[in-house]
Amino acid sequence: MTLAGHHHDQIGPTARDIMTPGCHCVRADDTVLAAARRMVELEVGALPICGAGDRLEGMLTDRDIVVKVVARHRDPAEVRAGELAAGVPVVAQADDDVERVRQLMADHQVRRLPVVDRRKLVGLIAQADIARLLEHRASGEVVEAISQE
Repeated sequence: MTLAGHHHDQIGPTARDIMTPGCHCVRADDTVLAAARRMVELEVGALPICGAGDRLEGMLTDRDIVVKVVARHRDPAEVRAGELAAGVPVVAQADDDVERVRQLMADHQVRRLPVVDRRKLVGLIAQADIARLLEHRASGEVVEAISQE
C-alpha cells in the first residue's frame, strides 16, 4: 500500500524528516541591512529569500552582500534582498531522500539547502543535519552488529 504523494520505492528518511521546519527567511522586500542583521542574530551565512506566500525566490549569502552591495558602494539600507535573488536556487524537494540531498550539497558546494514543497519553502537542511543522521545510522549499525553476535 502506498501513501498518496510518497514514492512507493523509497526507503529511509526524506528531506522533510531531517529538515529544520519553518525556517527563517528574508522577505524579498527586506533591506539588505535587515537581512545582514538577521544573519548575525541567527549566526548563519545564508538565508532563503521568500516572496509572497512563502514562495522561495533565492538564497542570500553574506558573500552576496559583500560582493554585490558593499564592494559596489551601494547602500545596504536601500538595496532590497529580492534584488540579489539571482537565478534559480538549488533546492531539495520535501520528498527527496537524504542521499539525493547530500548529493545536491556536494554538487553545488552549499552547506545549507532550502526544502520546498510545490515551490513553497517548508524548511532548511544543513550539512550538520545529514552528518547527524549518518552518525546515528552508523552507531545504530554497530549496535545491531554487536547484538547479532
